[in-house]
Amino acid sequence: MPSEQPVELQSEPSAQPSGSSPNSSPDLSSGSSPESSSAESELGTWPAPVRRPTGRDVARLAGVSQATVSLVFSGAEAGRRVSEATRQRVREAARSLGYRPQAAGRQLRLGRSGMILLAVPNLQGPFFGRVLDGVHQEAGRNGLAVVVSSGWGSATLAEAATAGRFDGLLICSPDDSQLGELPADTSAVFLDADPGTDRTRPTVELDVAGGMRAAVEHLAALGHRRIGRLRSTHSAYTFRVRQAAFERAVRELGLDVVELGVSLNEGHRAARTVADRLLARSDRPRAVICDDDVVASGVYQAAAELGLRVPEDVSVVGMDNVPVAALLAPPLTTVDLPGEELGRAGAAALAGLLRGERVEPVAPLATSLVLRASTASA
Repeated sequence: MPSEQPVELQSEPSAQPSGSSPNSSPDLSSGSSPESSSAESELGTWPAPVRRPTGRDVARLAGVSQATVSLVFSGAEAGRRVSEATRQRVREAARSLGYRPQAAGRQLRLGRSGMILLAVPNLQGPFFGRVLDGVHQEAGRNGLAVVVSSGWGSATLAEAATAGRFDGLLICSPDDSQLGELPADTSAVFLDADPGTDRTRPTVELDVAGGMRAAVEHLAALGHRRIGRLRSTHSAYTFRVRQAAFERAVRELGLDVVELGVSLNEGHRAARTVADRLLARSDRPRAVICDDDVVASGVYQAAAELGLRVPEDVSVVGMDNVPVAALLAPPLTTVDLPGEELGRAGAAALAGLLRGERVEPVAPLATSLVLRASTASA
């Protein structure tokens, strides 16, 4: 019985283009033809992705061993076994190649995700953009990635702390309803919050009281004896401190006050509505202090709609010093709250906790009054 022979399957010969011989090889130097590329796209096929750079590539470029690269990206504790100059060279090589350490493998080795959660009350609040910038800067220096979230409650934070997705939490400007018991083993730092909230965890404060007092004293020095105030209706510690500082300053300076509450989370439209009520009064004040710059922009619009000029008819002072403050016409006098510094200090404290270090208390961060053209003599 004859043995079976392998059978070669050959495709039908295709027509050869003019000027080519049947035995000539196709030219592969420039990739597939336009016709074949079109066919590939129609079939849903795409070019293979570029190879991801590896730790070996980084080691070769930096002139170090692969073990050194692993140490640099294995966490701050292990990384200290490598000199600062070498760590810098390895990071520069990684950046130039677009190298990213494998997060899953690092998590298995260290029992960490490499991610921290920044919880803010309102993602649309421009001040929190400044805080996030600072957090990103410091987190990057410590090999941490940042996830930001808003609209959280105490139960949500507790769940985030126990699910293992985040190594630690940064809780910024919390409302009283958002505070609750966190698991004892959760690494957490509070920003712009009551230092008595949780004395077992670090808190980084802003000197908002000093900033508010500077604003009141500035208007009093310009001769204003009757001051309007648009204050936040939220129960967060930072707004209670601002209110207490305002009340103390106007009492000591003997000023008259007209106050109205406004919900900061409802944004510019709500601020404009409340500002309109304040400025439409027959006994309207000639100066207004606002709990943030978005509210102050609402005062600008309400004043314009009533035919009033800033600062000739009404002086306006904000708080936060977000980028829009300098873009208003006229530019807004406001209290600078150093959001970037707040974010950096908080992320540095959290990174220290994650390394198992003792974190020293941080003095309240200084605020300052930024004088622009929105205030004038009474």
